[in-house]
Amino acid sequence: MQEQPLKKVAIVGRPNVGKSSLFNRLARQRDAITSDMSGTTRDIKKRIVTISQNREFEVLDTGGIDYSTALFTKVAEFSLRAAEEADIIIYMVNGKSIPDAEDKELFYKLQEMNKPLALVVNKIDNDKEEERYWEFLEFGADATFPMSVSHNRYFNDFYAWMEEHIPAPQEEEEGLVLEEDTEIDPFAQIVEQIHAEYQEEEDNEIRVAIIGRVNTGKSSLLNALLGEERSVVSDVAGTTIDPIDEKIEYRDHEITFIDTAGIRKRSKIVGIEKYALTRTTEMLKKANLILLVLDSTQQISELDERVAGLIEEHKLACLIVLNKWDIKEDRSYEEVVDDVRDELKFLHYAPFITISAKTGLRVNKILDQIVDIYGRYKRRIPTSKLNDTLRAAIRRHHVPSHHGAVVNIKFATQHETKPPKIALITNRPEFLHFSYIRYLANFFREKFDFEGVPLDIVARKRGQRFEEDDEFQ
Repeated sequence: MQEQPLKKVAIVGRPNVGKSSLFNRLARQRDAITSDMSGTTRDIKKRIVTISQNREFEVLDTGGIDYSTALFTKVAEFSLRAAEEADIIIYMVNGKSIPDAEDKELFYKLQEMNKPLALVVNKIDNDKEEERYWEFLEFGADATFPMSVSHNRYFNDFYAWMEEHIPAPQEEEEGLVLEEDTEIDPFAQIVEQIHAEYQEEEDNEIRVAIIGRVNTGKSSLLNALLGEERSVVSDVAGTTIDPIDEKIEYRDHEITFIDTAGIRKRSKIVGIEKYALTRTTEMLKKANLILLVLDSTQQISELDERVAGLIEEHKLACLIVLNKWDIKEDRSYEEVVDDVRDELKFLHYAPFITISAKTGLRVNKILDQIVDIYGRYKRRIPTSKLNDTLRAAIRRHHVPSHHGAVVNIKFATQHETKPPKIALITNRPEFLHFSYIRYLANFFREKFDFEGVPLDIVARKRGQRFEEDDEFQ
């Protein structure tokens, strides 16, 4: 039996009517950012969700339709294009105001698409306000629903209407998958186009945290990068207590450096240093990229591993900085690198740079590395290219079966950036062995150049939600 494609449901409307709130309610998670500010949503955000009797569909949160600026006009074009590609349209209006002529015009334009169309009158927060809902019946919609998304009111009739247009699931058929003519989600192209057009405008701010053990030269490195004495430098371990922020402009990017307090063994953290460790950890939550500063004259210690573990915990891009390279030691470059690779295996993706913050040796190369790594950190791989590469990987090494059960990977999709997160949609995600996922991760790295970037790959069945802790590096 042929598997039915998922219905696509587009939520459209003018700005600030509650589209993202409805999207979050359907997805059962706070995913899309909601705000009273017009234009908060620009990208088309997608999630596969489930309603009663395991009815699955893909819901799309679109940007507000507004022609007041050139940027908003482009967003509006993408929103209407999403409505054209969708199977079902939900048009939302603000129920706290009277019917608007522009809303009517947009609604009638959607009616011409001849597909299921519901008018949702949002922000009807109590029984008294329901009186305003009747004024919107003049739109002449086949289905009009009063609703309060923020208060979770009046959803039953809306869900019943959705069930009329979302088919119940059919038994999945096993067979050949990922053929050359496999249909790729057409909305990926829309999302990619938005990112391509506005990526530079919106993604040129890089927050770089400088971390490492005490007295590895973090403050000296910051001063060398800035070309001035901004951070106090001392041989006394623990000189830096408060993280220090400094901004510079470089290659059309605004780079904010965070000179964090050195991290000691827990048994030695006393008084204000314990507070400094907490502040440092909080700052890492806001960082995009880490400069892990190591003392090249010393062996990697257990404490270095714990410090580096913060990078893995926060899923950040990373550059390993081997400082004090001006001090002559018996160890060669290869020996130092092998020591780091052996002890910090989870940072296998991070490149090295050998420097001397004291003399300025190769410090100038760090800024280029930061911009290049961040470009890979925010990169979105086109769906077609990703699946072409997946096919090549499967042809080279077929997906192993599990005790005779066939495991098929249907397609791959990148659902997040910063870091890049890729979902493998498969019929049996629980049987896709971790070693094969690691093989695919290495294959993708080789093809797309993810140096310095953690790559999260997760196996999922179609319609299964993405959890924050289901990530593979």
